[in-house]
Amino acid sequence: MTDRIEKAVERAIVAMRADLGAELTVDDLARAAMFSKFHFTRIFQRVTGVTPRRFLSALRLQQAKLLLTSTSFNVADISVRVGYSSVGTFSSRFTRSVGMSPTVYRRLGGVNREVAVDDSDDRVAPANGVVTGVVTTDVPGRLGDVYLGLFPGRIPEGRPAAWCVHRGPGPFLLSKVPPGDWYLLAQGIVHDDRAAANREGATGEPRTVVGCRGPIEVRQHTVLNAMDLKLRPRRVLDPPVLMALPDARTVARPGSVRRTAA
Repeated sequence: MTDRIEKAVERAIVAMRADLGAELTVDDLARAAMFSKFHFTRIFQRVTGVTPRRFLSALRLQQAKLLLTSTSFNVADISVRVGYSSVGTFSSRFTRSVGMSPTVYRRLGGVNREVAVDDSDDRVAPANGVVTGVVTTDVPGRLGDVYLGLFPGRIPEGRPAAWCVHRGPGPFLLSKVPPGDWYLLAQGIVHDDRAAANREGATGEPRTVVGCRGPIEVRQHTVLNAMDLKLRPRRVLDPPVLMALPDARTVARPGSVRRTAA
């Protein structure tokens, strides 16, 4: 991936973030990236893993999450501020992507007490696959809780096929994985320790780190080693995490998988 292409996609994302309530078209974003509409859509998806429209929608819902937990604006006001003309449409999309309604998300302070896995009745095969691997990172400091989940796309939203909270680096295991093609997505926090804080460029503030592997093909009765999942600092080019992440305090032990039916 050339630096020129990534910079072009970054310009489009900056244009999105500048006013999430505005009606932006793909033509508008292509102009910001300084590419033709045809080439812009292709390079944007190649760089980010999702289409420009999906990325913009994810940014809007991410901003809504922030406004719900940091302001007193009502849900109707927030829906307008993030580009929705209908509060009903906003609420339904928020609930589907985040895993709870805007009102509940605000009441819980943005933390999910229980995460329901996607156990749809239309599955043709039982969920008995296993995905294993090792969490690593080169980011200086102490790696805290890491959320790992299997999703059908590059944006962590809705119900994962399986998930766990892993504490620190090391091996992880996801069990009861249904057959399908999944993306293994992770997000964690690195806390600067005293040694890291003395290094050039260290701020002493926690840093968000992310990782992605996939698509991973899982079939019945298979144990799949996803190999290393290396976490790196979050970038502008990374799609937002939409689902309400689980409260690590509710997870009984490191690497455990909690599966809660809806």
